[in-house]
Amino acid sequence: MDTLLQGVIGMGQEPGRIVMMIIGAILMYLGIKKDYEPTLLVPMGLGTMLVNFPDSGVLSAGGEPGPFQVLFDAGIKTELFPLLLFIGIGAMIDFGPLLQSPFMLFFGAAAQFGIFFTIIAAVFLGFDIKDAASIGIIGAADGPTSIFVANTLGSKYMGAITVAAYSYMALVPIIQPIAIKAVTTKKERQIRMTYHPGTVSQTAKILFPIVITIVAGLIAPVSLPLVGFLMYGNLLRECGVLERLSVSAQNELVNLISIVLGLSISVMMQYKEFLKFDTLMVIGLGLVAFVMDSVGGVLFAKVLNLFMKEKVNPMIGAAGISAFPMSSRVIQQMATEEDPGNFILMQAAGANVSGQIASVIAGGLVLAFLV
Repeated sequence: MDTLLQGVIGMGQEPGRIVMMIIGAILMYLGIKKDYEPTLLVPMGLGTMLVNFPDSGVLSAGGEPGPFQVLFDAGIKTELFPLLLFIGIGAMIDFGPLLQSPFMLFFGAAAQFGIFFTIIAAVFLGFDIKDAASIGIIGAADGPTSIFVANTLGSKYMGAITVAAYSYMALVPIIQPIAIKAVTTKKERQIRMTYHPGTVSQTAKILFPIVITIVAGLIAPVSLPLVGFLMYGNLLRECGVLERLSVSAQNELVNLISIVLGLSISVMMQYKEFLKFDTLMVIGLGLVAFVMDSVGGVLFAKVLNLFMKEKVNPMIGAAGISAFPMSSRVIQQMATEEDPGNFILMQAAGANVSGQIASVIAGGLVLAFLV
């Protein structure tokens, strides 16, 4: 009873711990009730509660690192968990829609505008350039890339960056329609696009990840861990002789890493590090990056329409973010709402896939400048 009383008193003396436990409960609620990225938010929410108990054994035990700290040191500090996750993501992605319409690569590039816009904004607000770059990468809408870049640059805001990256990625169906409607007219959203189906040879699908890896290595060698692991996963999928490994990467590997990733990241959710005004600024700037990515892609498409006979539905530009395939589905849903007969899913999917590549390369370019 005395021990229980001491624990309660300890919590009362440090209200920040209680606040973080409430935040952990909210994260679990969003994951379980709202189905917002449950594979990460549920373990991160529980982990946030566990690491904020006084003298928590998950952080240290008997003077030695506790299990969460061991996982963090082994999987996050070494950047191993995000990279292994990229293998599974690569194995899940079909680059066929992009190979049918290589032009969609430009939309993926344009939709990274928010990253660099936010980096500049964060610097003007007083953030260190490396922290600013880590914050900007939230706009990639790619959790593993955000974790990798923030950890490589040694950002002290990695907990907030991770929460923001995965939360905004889960909120694509809410955030993107608002951003898109703010910069488009109903007439623009009703633009129909002709889909020209084509066949992509197996050889092209096999060569694509190899070529992308070579190009990335020449442009930004520091990006090779990100690009290489992503493309390795895709090569497992497309080579035709490693189906068992491809299935394992998409299922067992992703599931195992997801189990420990959220718990590992919760080490950065201790109240002394998280409950700061800077943290709220990081989360706010992350939202700016995410919104400006969508806006940048849309504006790029609108500029193209000034010179093209066959107009592009500008919503396709917003699909150039990395949240695959969620963003392409949102774009199709919006097109259907404006015109029930408008089918632009394949074009949106091509832009969406290109965004996965572009976000990884953008992260690599940031690292190339700052590492």
